[in-house]
Amino acid sequence: MSNVLNSVNQRTNLAGQNRFELLLFRLNGNQLFGINVFKVREVIQAPELSEMPGSHACVKGIAQLRGDSVIVVDLSQATTGVPIADMSKAFVIVTEYNRHVQGFLVSGVDRIVNLNWDQIKPPPQGAGRGHYLTAVTEIEKQLIQIIDVEKVFSEIIPMEEEVSDQVKAQSHKLDLSKIVVLVADDSAVARNQVKRALNSVNIHAELVKDGQEALDWLHKRAESAGTNLIHEVPLLISDIEMPRMDGYTLAAEIKADAKLKDIHIILHSSLSGVFNEAMVKKVGADQFIAKFHPDELLSAVNYWLEQSS
Repeated sequence: MSNVLNSVNQRTNLAGQNRFELLLFRLNGNQLFGINVFKVREVIQAPELSEMPGSHACVKGIAQLRGDSVIVVDLSQATTGVPIADMSKAFVIVTEYNRHVQGFLVSGVDRIVNLNWDQIKPPPQGAGRGHYLTAVTEIEKQLIQIIDVEKVFSEIIPMEEEVSDQVKAQSHKLDLSKIVVLVADDSAVARNQVKRALNSVNIHAELVKDGQEALDWLHKRAESAGTNLIHEVPLLISDIEMPRMDGYTLAAEIKADAKLKDIHIILHSSLSGVFNEAMVKKVGADQFIAKFHPDELLSAVNYWLEQSS
């Protein structure tokens, strides 16, 4: 399985075409789940794990991988409350999210499929707030559930979300009373992390769930704007991986539109350490920032707002 991950450039080029590869896996049972291959470093048979005293109940232990210590989380227990039943047949999906490398314990790995982002749909309405889905898709008439890994992380390994007073002070130089920052992310946890950071310095944030919704929102706002839209909406903060339209495609669409092209774009993704800088520049985005460091994000926001004033 590990050799399927040998070409970072190939996978980032897929993203630039609003396409991606989904690794399908199982937890206990026959239901298939998915994770973007771009976030996966390797897939291995579950190794022997060392106990981690005092850790969250879903942390099964620490694996030694090529000299590095990697926390392994039982993804079934974290999302359904039921631990993986048979460790002898289990696999670990080693991933990089939010500047950390970690492993997810799963009961089985199925295959990799190549999809368009427009095949990925938001979770069904009425699913409530307690679910762990960020999206769903259908493959060969079977529903595939894509897990909101950021939500899993926020419950198992809480992150620092407070903005420092020093960074807050930078915002005091700016007139923030008449502007809106648009935030696009398919993870509710990630959207609210960004919103709290912006709200801490009285920046109003509008939240949308995917690239298509962001583009529709901007088009509607541009129609009603009496002046150049950048004076009202100077900045977009967008995830890269989103249903219907990814962040790369969204950035390219914005820069190709005469009414929107002056908006500054920060791509804010959990794809830390593995992204295509050339692609970020190609689609016209101004900056890439790995999730989630509130001071770094807000410092970038301050900079681009200054450029717009």
